[in-house]
Amino acid sequence: MENRSQWGGSRLGFLMAAIGSAVGLGNIWRFPATAFENGGGAFFVPYLFALLTAGIPLLIMEYTIGHKYRSSSPRSFSKISKGMEWIGWWQVLISFVISTYYPVIIAWAIMYAYFSFGTQWGGDDPTSFFVGDFLNLADPGTFGFIVPAVMIPLIVVWVLVLFFLGRGVKKGIELANKIFIPTLFIVFLIIVIRAVTLPGAFEGLNAFFEPDWSRITEGKVWVAAYGQIFFSLSIAFAIMITYSSYLPKKSDITNNAFITGFANSSFELLAGIGVFAVLGFMAVQSSTPVEEVVKGGVGLAFMVFPEIISQMPASGFFGFLFFASLFLAGLSSMISISETYIAGLQEKFSISRGKAVTFGGGLAFIVSLFFANQGGLNLLDTVDYFINNYGVALAGLFEVVAIAWFARSLKDLQQHADSVSDIKLGIWWRICLGIITPAILGYMMLQNLKTDLSSAYGDYPIDFLFNFGWLVAIGAMLIGAIITVKKWPAKDHEA
Repeated sequence: MENRSQWGGSRLGFLMAAIGSAVGLGNIWRFPATAFENGGGAFFVPYLFALLTAGIPLLIMEYTIGHKYRSSSPRSFSKISKGMEWIGWWQVLISFVISTYYPVIIAWAIMYAYFSFGTQWGGDDPTSFFVGDFLNLADPGTFGFIVPAVMIPLIVVWVLVLFFLGRGVKKGIELANKIFIPTLFIVFLIIVIRAVTLPGAFEGLNAFFEPDWSRITEGKVWVAAYGQIFFSLSIAFAIMITYSSYLPKKSDITNNAFITGFANSSFELLAGIGVFAVLGFMAVQSSTPVEEVVKGGVGLAFMVFPEIISQMPASGFFGFLFFASLFLAGLSSMISISETYIAGLQEKFSISRGKAVTFGGGLAFIVSLFFANQGGLNLLDTVDYFINNYGVALAGLFEVVAIAWFARSLKDLQQHADSVSDIKLGIWWRICLGIITPAILGYMMLQNLKTDLSSAYGDYPIDFLFNFGWLVAIGAMLIGAIITVKKWPAKDHEA
């Protein structure tokens, strides 16, 4: 009789958790700018193609691996082939690194939700407030002192994350996502409805959706589409393998993957509408073209949006909703990221869930304090860039090549998925994973290397990039290989 932790009786718990992992901060601040910069409405063609040829096929593969082998990512890979265990640990360590800086951004969102009341983010100059008054940002390579306004909400974030993780899969992770995800959609829907009624909203939406078909033949546009899908769906983080290992034995894997993929893309589209409606309002208010106010990433959330919100009616309420949505999206993703190494530690060292949460989460919390100092933003920007481009993307390439080319496990995985799913997989699935996805990810790797070896990322000092960029990304791979030296317990430990 199986005693592994499982989601609740219906598949709703799993879907909420999977969608909660996929829908994160990148949906809100990465997708809109990426779409706009790569052909607007025309971008949706390569985006949809990437979703169907890489995103959903990879989700199906990871769901199947977790469901078939009913283990954490490292244990699942070791069951496919002993020589592949290190890929699982590499992915777990990538998630560990991300879990050290991701909560810092959530902490910023908490403070900005508070700042929303009375628009306390610097009046006419939110940018200076963010990097100066709030973060007290130091020069790259200088870390300075801990910033209390970041550290205090960071502790709050960790208390919440560890609380839900400590309660287990059903009573903790599932419960959290059943609360957070519906709330997130409701809150963001209110934001979008308000945004599209603002003066200038139509100009913003026109800029977002108007297709530039001349861009459709550009290779970098297609690479951007695959990159967005890949990073957005939490693939190669060890998350989806871990989550699907808690599914009951009778679970429709393929259908779950399609629901997760399209739910994530629907939220990205919703985010694009909301963001560009607001940017259109800003463009009209400042009498500038929409393209001049478009910005992605942290700058969009904590510099551009506060400036726009300050000009809006009911700015305090609207600001609170926006930063509450960042908090909810971030927290659901943070829980999923952390669960990867909790599950891995439990199984590898045969320890209780409580000990795994204490050790793994405690260590991640201590490391996260390094991002709460005056140099935290520079450190976060560098680590995030390298761990995504040379961690997540590269691990994804190794994963799909190892399974499709070396272990030759695609047919076996297809048979398992088909045995429990209504939608049967055809040869298209094996072609996507065996040819299209490795080719695209390989090309992305070469382009990234070409860019980063020819110029310093973000104009940071070379030694800073080496110590906190390249070494972190390479270190995750090496430590993953070292952990495989320890043998698995004779009897798998189940939570």
